[in-house]
Amino acid sequence: MPKEESIKEKVVAFLNEDNHFTRGLSFVEQKTGVNRLYLFGGCVIFLACYLIFGYASGFVVALLGFLYPAYASVKAIESTNKEDDTQWLTYWVVYAAFNIVEFFSDIFLGWFPLYFLFKCAFLGWCMAPFSWNGSNFLYTKFIAPFVLKHEKEVDSYLKKGAAMADDMANKAKAEATQFATEQVLKSQTGSAEPESDKKED
Repeated sequence: MPKEESIKEKVVAFLNEDNHFTRGLSFVEQKTGVNRLYLFGGCVIFLACYLIFGYASGFVVALLGFLYPAYASVKAIESTNKEDDTQWLTYWVVYAAFNIVEFFSDIFLGWFPLYFLFKCAFLGWCMAPFSWNGSNFLYTKFIAPFVLKHEKEVDSYLKKGAAMADDMANKAKAEATQFATEQVLKSQTGSAEPESDKKED
């Protein structure tokens, strides 16, 4: 019960923040007399039905998984509090890992009727405003241990890749310089030949 009350309190606190979404809720609340918490619940139910039966569900989920986190990330960057920076940086790490996994699994799961509903619920869990949300859980249990285990190998490959890229850039620069020099010499030689011909005449 305390955990459920804590979640409800955080949802209520979120719904009472000052932003475009809550202003819209406030306007509808004043016009209808319905509590904004119930209005929010109705929006969630409508969204769930739309993701099951609606058109362009994939685009809607992608939009939801990107727009609010991007907005919250900008606010986190501009604030002096470092906890929200860590929260949203963790979300983007998990979001990137999820997109890589989804790239390979989408072929098999994309046709499943409830796929986008579950995806939306998953992303909602990842961005939820409590400490045991999906981002923290997945990062702590899976991503961080995997990265730390292979950190030295990854850094080694990155250094080799950076060295190769630097070498290729230097070679390309040298070839471009040589080509430009040859073109200048050719143009100078070409302009000098007519003058020598005139002197002979």
